[in-house]
Amino acid sequence: MDSLITAAARALAAGDAIGALKWVALRKDPPALALRGIAMAQLGEHPRARELLRRAARGFGAHEELARARCIVAEAEVALAMRDLDGSPGSLAAASATLEARADRANALQARLIIARRLLLLGRLDDAAAALSRLDTSGLPPSFVAIAELAAAELALRSLRTGPAADALARAHEAAKRARVPALIAEVEEAQAVLQRPAARRLSAGTGQALRLEEVAALLASGALVVDACRRGLRAGNVWVPLASRPVLFALARALAEAWPGDIDRHALIARAFGTRHPNESHRARLRVEIGRLRALAAGLADIEATERGFVLRPKARDVIVLAPPIDGDEASLVALLSDGAAWSTSALALALDASQRTVQRALLELEAAGRVRSIGQARARRWLAPPLAGFTTILLLPAAFPLE
Repeated sequence: MDSLITAAARALAAGDAIGALKWVALRKDPPALALRGIAMAQLGEHPRARELLRRAARGFGAHEELARARCIVAEAEVALAMRDLDGSPGSLAAASATLEARADRANALQARLIIARRLLLLGRLDDAAAALSRLDTSGLPPSFVAIAELAAAELALRSLRTGPAADALARAHEAAKRARVPALIAEVEEAQAVLQRPAARRLSAGTGQALRLEEVAALLASGALVVDACRRGLRAGNVWVPLASRPVLFALARALAEAWPGDIDRHALIARAFGTRHPNESHRARLRVEIGRLRALAAGLADIEATERGFVLRPKARDVIVLAPPIDGDEASLVALLSDGAAWSTSALALALDASQRTVQRALLELEAAGRVRSIGQARARRWLAPPLAGFTTILLLPAAFPLE
């Protein structure tokens, strides 16, 4: 490795992308192309970065497996930043094995971190936890330690374990300060701010009380019957009844909970569940059927009794709480994913939400018409953006947040 390549690599390690480009901007040999690609990625020029890294990987010879593996890892990180989640992690795992075999422990760890962060974005928390548990950051540069602790903190936040999340973020902040990379320090501080922002609303008597993540965790552990509009289900203690795929049943459960301890009129229930203000006999018959289905699903948590004018919720617990998201609407989880400021492809959003691309496309077009998101690019290169949501966190709306253990 010549002196210019060494100088560029040192600049990149310190987060100085412009300084690195000054050393290798005019060179076209594979090592220089790889460093230029990493520098462009640090500057946010991800498509150009990916192109340079692919050219560098093709340029390395058959005897340069280590250099090619490093390019694969760097390209995978760029794909993660671009929210391109379609690719198979197999090539990244193979690159990690090559790096491990060649004693490049730092880049092997980076590859495994990318795999774990991809799993987190997809909401596959069990797999992400398994991947993170195998990481050993001892003896590595502080920047790697900070990124690993950030991933651990995100996993804890998605599982609503605020104590471990705060501890991981404290370790990440200490490591980021030792690394002296401004962008990394800013990322950790932004993650720490999530703990102090409102994450949900507790609805009561027509008003909403903002709750932080720590308060939401305490609420869920209180034993009360929680009608959770963030994850679309019913929860009491360790019992979870998911209703995300049963929107009519969830609408009925939420309406009954908001009216508790009183009852709610049948016409109001029909309007909430079926979207009509002029019910007929078929709507009333359908309401009886859906109430019966909800009664069966919620049998261990509450009873639903008929009254003269409608229905009333009779919980097994002493209290009923409606936990509402900071932003309402059917597209709340989609907006939550887009609010990280990154440009997402439709296919990546569909993967993260476990929905069809057509469903996601329809929702995006509705949000675009309302001015809440915008698109850039055309055809396969089209990406979707939304302005960051200031003042509160959408962590509870992300895929697989706080699953039951």
